[in-house]
Amino acid sequence: MSFCITNWKFYLIFSIFLSSVFAQEATTLEDECASEINHEYNMPMRVGALFIIFGTSALGVFTPIIMHRISPYNKGSSRDWMLTMGKFFGTGVILATAFVHMLPEALENFGSPCLDAGWQSYGAFAGVFCMISSFALQLLELAAVSNIERIRAKRAAENISMDIEKTQQSSASLETKSTDTTAGNSPTEPTAVCVNHGHDHVHSAGLFEEGDAFKHIGTLILELGIVMHSIIVGITLANTGNDEFITLLIALVFHQFFEGVALGTRINDMNIQGWKRPALMGILFIIMTPIGCAIGIGIHSSFNPNSSSSILASAILDSLSAGILLYNAYISLMSQEINQNPEFRQAPFLRKFVCFVSMYCGAGLMALLGKWA
Repeated sequence: MSFCITNWKFYLIFSIFLSSVFAQEATTLEDECASEINHEYNMPMRVGALFIIFGTSALGVFTPIIMHRISPYNKGSSRDWMLTMGKFFGTGVILATAFVHMLPEALENFGSPCLDAGWQSYGAFAGVFCMISSFALQLLELAAVSNIERIRAKRAAENISMDIEKTQQSSASLETKSTDTTAGNSPTEPTAVCVNHGHDHVHSAGLFEEGDAFKHIGTLILELGIVMHSIIVGITLANTGNDEFITLLIALVFHQFFEGVALGTRINDMNIQGWKRPALMGILFIIMTPIGCAIGIGIHSSFNPNSSSSILASAILDSLSAGILLYNAYISLMSQEINQNPEFRQAPFLRKFVCFVSMYCGAGLMALLGKWA
């Protein structure tokens, strides 16, 4: 009898101990996922940061665009060297942004205990969403280029048919004149008939060549990935605690400047006539992080960065953006610009060396910024 009572007491004590442990873990989890209220929210400093980021982004993206367009320059000139170094520096920046700033952040967020159990049951969601965006971009790029080729072939066929029709009309007119002059016993002068098979028309139709089409689509995709990430960066900056705010702001100033250089040099490669479209693409880049900051400032009193929805949204967007930048960096930038580019392969050793060093410096500096941002 005493043995049963002892066992009963043991089980009671053990169950109380387990319940207290679980309650303590639940309390710890609630504290970890609770909203962090910033009682000393410095509004003027956050608004000032918005304009600082705006100016830095504008300086980064428009410097290479203006340098490229202010006046013609020759290959091998100092401006050509600066823009080439900036372009390859930007390639390294894009690659490091995906590997150091986006993927690790997404992996960390998907592993957060604040997420539902379903999201925690699989540890590779970040890689899955990154892979999905890469596959989607490959299909989008293929569809866009195929559509351009169809339009070009259709216009070429229309131009050829128009030339044939004009040739037939010219031949009929020539026969009529020949009949008239024969009837009037007047001498006939030979008339030359030139047949244009439509190549000039196709060239002047404003359609891209295949290589240009890939550059246009790749640059637009690159901007999409950067813009998605910029919104998250802005919201995060606006809701960072005062102790970490200055450090994060300084890191983001360099982050935005380097990303702007990367995007600006790629906009130059699109060979767009006029300023309108490059200016619009540059403006879209420079306003997205300030818009994110403005959103973060507006919702700072109710925003909980530790909530399940906030963490999940940030994790998914970072994963998708990483897939976009990785696909663009390896396929559109590194492979097409270096391995598949005869001009680069035939360039002097010094030019190749400078290009690779610029790319590695861009990746290294952006990776270093990952310590703070």
